[in-house]
Amino acid sequence: MPWFQSATALGFNHDDFNHDECNHDECNHEGTTMIPRHLLIGVAALLVLVVAMGIYLRHMRRQAGELEASAANALPVVPPASGPTETVTLYVADDEAGTLRARSAQIPLPGGRQQRAEELLRTLLRIYQQPDAAHPLSAASDIRSIYLVNPGAAVIDLNAAFADQHRSGILSEQLTVNSLVETLAVNVPGIQRVNILVEGKTRDTLAGHADLSDSFDVTTVEQAGSQ
Repeated sequence: MPWFQSATALGFNHDDFNHDECNHDECNHEGTTMIPRHLLIGVAALLVLVVAMGIYLRHMRRQAGELEASAANALPVVPPASGPTETVTLYVADDEAGTLRARSAQIPLPGGRQQRAEELLRTLLRIYQQPDAAHPLSAASDIRSIYLVNPGAAVIDLNAAFADQHRSGILSEQLTVNSLVETLAVNVPGIQRVNILVEGKTRDTLAGHADLSDSFDVTTVEQAGSQ
């Protein structure tokens, strides 16, 4: 007998062998794990939720920034003055006319000389903070304090917003300065010189033009306003 036998003798049928082999594509198709439809839908919904949360958080951060800006620009809360109502003269700036206009007002004034001076200028400031003001100033502007150093001198201390948010311009800045000085001098007798500080410190200019480094002579300011 030969050392080998034919494939037919051994019982191998070529056609049977080929049919028993699985098709390569079919094997791959049957071997692939299919992701359930409900799982795909769940993953898609989760992605949509993550994107929506990101948009919402961005919106909330933007709102928080706007609220902070609004708080920074909010009008400072000052306790109302108490005292008898008096008639005072306010020198109100008019940008279009480029001058100051005397305006009478009746306001309650406290008894102390320094407190009276502060209430006078805060009343003037509130006119400038009205929506239709002829000489608009920032809603955040405020008079921190007024110091009557001696019978002839006064120091007006403005907050930072007053200067930082003031419109830059020679006429606009000078009208603001003259308005403060004249209103204070006319209603508080004896004041001859006025210095203006910002947050308790000397500042070169109000907003780039009006010089604040030196004191203002009341007589000179009044003469400039009458021209």
